[in-house]
Amino acid sequence: MTVALMWEARAVAGRGAELLSWARAQTLPQEPLRRETFRAPQDRVLVITWWDAPYDAELPELPEPAADLVTRAVHRWRFESADGD
Repeated sequence: MTVALMWEARAVAGRGAELLSWARAQTLPQEPLRRETFRAPQDRVLVITWWDAPYDAELPELPEPAADLVTRAVHRWRFESADGD
């Protein structure tokens, strides 16, 4: 099964590039099948990692950035692939 973990944070105004650099620099103790990083208006950054694992598996996630870099706690979601159903 393929599981996707989504991590989304919103930087303090004007610090989106810094948050993007921070997110790109984060390493995980295991290598996902795939990892993509996105940016959006309002200084938001999204990281999606794909894993070959059961839906409820313990998987490494990006940490919370420093509180002074973001406007709120990180949002996290977990999805399973619906392809092949």
